Amino acid sequence: MARWLRPLVGALLLLEGAAALSFLHHRYEELVQALFRVQSQCPYVTRIYSIGRSVEGRHLYVLEFSDYPGVHEPLEPEFKYVGNMHGNEVLGRELLLQLSEFLCEEYRRGNERITRLIHDTRIHIMPSMNPDGYEVAAKQGPDSNGYLTGRNNANGVDLNRNFPDLNTLMYYSREISGPNHHIPLPDNWKSQVEPETLAVIQWISSYNFVLSANLHGGAVVANYPYDKSQDQRFRSHRRTVNTPTPDDKLFQKLAKTYSYAHSWMHRGWNCGDYFADGITNGASWYSLSKGMQDFNYLYTNCFEITLELSCNKFPPEEDLERQWMANREALVAFIEEVHQGIKGLVSDENNNGIAGAVISVQGISHDITSGDMGDYFRLLLPGTYTVTASAEGYQPQTVTITVGPAAPSLVHFQLKQEVVRKPPERKASGTRMNNKALQKKVVPRATRRGTQR
Repeated sequence: MARWLRPLVGALLLLEGAAALSFLHHRYEELVQALFRVQSQCPYVTRIYSIGRSVEGRHLYVLEFSDYPGVHEPLEPEFKYVGNMHGNEVLGRELLLQLSEFLCEEYRRGNERITRLIHDTRIHIMPSMNPDGYEVAAKQGPDSNGYLTGRNNANGVDLNRNFPDLNTLMYYSREISGPNHHIPLPDNWKSQVEPETLAVIQWISSYNFVLSANLHGGAVVANYPYDKSQDQRFRSHRRTVNTPTPDDKLFQKLAKTYSYAHSWMHRGWNCGDYFADGITNGASWYSLSKGMQDFNYLYTNCFEITLELSCNKFPPEEDLERQWMANREALVAFIEEVHQGIKGLVSDENNNGIAGAVISVQGISHDITSGDMGDYFRLLLPGTYTVTASAEGYQPQTVTITVGPAAPSLVHFQLKQEVVRKPPERKASGTRMNNKALQKKVVPRATRRGTQR
């Protein structure tokens, strides 16, 4: 299907769902009420939970959509949206509230596309990661809001510069052929992050998220990792140094999915800037250290992009409906991108799931791991791949698979236990063992590539 046709078809599928919604800015108490209103309207497919509190004690609420809320179903991917990381960038916050209400209403109406999406995906929506900063910005209002007013949290910290710097560790690790995924955190990391950042890190460590986007404002572009330039000589804010991940082509496709489903992002010219196809590599735009999207990619199995959605960080209420209509199809289409590539179960010979098994794709130096139940999800573009599953104490298994453009290919792995050879025992007669047997070393297969965590 032609790229320009996909957003049109999707929009037609959602056209009947243009129900009357309230296009208002929501303060913290109003945001909480809106979330609980959605939950009360769709109690069987939603759940509200808090991942922690802000500096000033406000809950960081998440609204979950699933046919089994609160439960991870094997082979059902986990998806998340995070809004309002910068307190004065408010459009994402309002769009996620609109999306929540929209998903609920369309599910109740029996919309086949939305019903399938909720039944096949566990969707987590956090409208505000920085509720304290938002309250500061909201006091100023859209008309007199300063460019930085309310951007930071209550401690004056930019939350998108507050995650542990795993890029530097990764760049060094790559030079010494070290791990390319799940980079270990520094020992003192908890003392260096804010309460909101800590809550998010613990959140994404608890759920096996596969795909994610965080919503910002101040530009109109879909930004993908890496955000931090590898060349540390370029520290100027506006120096452009393209720094791709091993999954660069996949990230470009994910970003284009949003930009081309958006009403005007794909045109490129927005807010005085030009981005071809409405997308950019983060470091190519400007280098950003300790950002959230790079952290997701380097510490978890999650592929995250950053969506800059409006030139005006705090748009007036009369502009909210137009912005919702521009983003509605894109928000739904991006969630659907979680269903591509390969997925399956990694189990032992007794069909018990193996957690933490490493899934390696030949030619792409970034591995992912299986979840607690042994299920894994590896986003891939269409093509033929050689994939290996490995786990400590088991023999690796390698298969060649072909990925199509539609649903993910189902690829299961059943690993056999590693055979550990014991050295021969001394004979009762006291005869001395052969010197060669004594000196023989058995190297376990767990030291093969892809099994070091």
